[in-house]
Amino acid sequence: MNKRLNLNGSTINVLAILDEILSKYLKLFKKLRIDRSHGNAPHKPILLLTVLELYRKGLILDEKIYITPELITVFRANLNVLVVTNHECRISYPFYHLNSEKFWHLVPNGVLQDINQIHTSVKSLFRLNAYIAYAAVDADFVLLAKDKDMNQLLTNFLLAEYFPITRNHYALVSINANMQFGELEQKVLHDSPEKYKREIKALLAEKNEEEVFIRGSLFKREIPKIYNNTCCISRMKVETVTNISMIDACHIVPFSISYDDTVTNGIALCPNLHRAFDRGLIAIDDNFKVMVSKVFAEEQSNYSLKVFEGKRIQLPKIKSYYPMKENLEWHRGNVFK
Repeated sequence: MNKRLNLNGSTINVLAILDEILSKYLKLFKKLRIDRSHGNAPHKPILLLTVLELYRKGLILDEKIYITPELITVFRANLNVLVVTNHECRISYPFYHLNSEKFWHLVPNGVLQDINQIHTSVKSLFRLNAYIAYAAVDADFVLLAKDKDMNQLLTNFLLAEYFPITRNHYALVSINANMQFGELEQKVLHDSPEKYKREIKALLAEKNEEEVFIRGSLFKREIPKIYNNTCCISRMKVETVTNISMIDACHIVPFSISYDDTVTNGIALCPNLHRAFDRGLIAIDDNFKVMVSKVFAEEQSNYSLKVFEGKRIQLPKIKSYYPMKENLEWHRGNVFK
């Protein structure tokens, strides 16, 4: 079908433009800078397949590629389905090294001015995510990725070029990813803290940073959801059309101590109250009422912390998601001033 666009009286053949861009990227994809000494290293093709799928699903909307739970889960699913070699495949490798390709550009988050400073720690997903805000792809890549037909052509090329033996199994990737994601989501929502802690310690011992990252990211998403995207103390709720959240997921016992991302170790707070909670200026008693520390002074206003003293927090609708009283007690004994 011939796609045409009328722009200021001139008719532009959009399909011809897309075909030209497609030809460019087919050449770039064929000549990816990968280790070919022991068979084609699959890292970059797997990440590109992952990115193309997330564009198809509407989970990536512009030129910015963030390290998200979905990106990692689909990447892992692609590995499980398509890769039969013994290559060690962490998403941090291709996310960093695609920067050597012309269309992929790493954007530091402000901590670093030069991305080459993190080269020695590229194996660590946590370090990479700490230093890199996102990867930006070129505008013409976005045009292809957001066009259903062009996206599929690029996907088919990568499968034929790098995974000719397993390409027919590609349909299983979405099923595999959905199963992985659903299983981890259920662990955050329903596992006991003891079981969760054991699993996290085992994952860290195995250096499985990717699953730990996904679980932590799910905690950050699920806590606001079960509190109806509302701060449980101030009742602040801000709806936006850009999916910007003004509510934080707050660990009651810090993850570095508890290794606990289950929902009973979390409450939903607006950023200022999150900071106050973490610094011990406020706490929550066993009746789910707010306690305010006496060790600081503030001016009386509608925005002071003292206006919340004795106020009962808003709790989730599902009782099994209530914050665990043992965790609140730990916070009062170890953080509250």
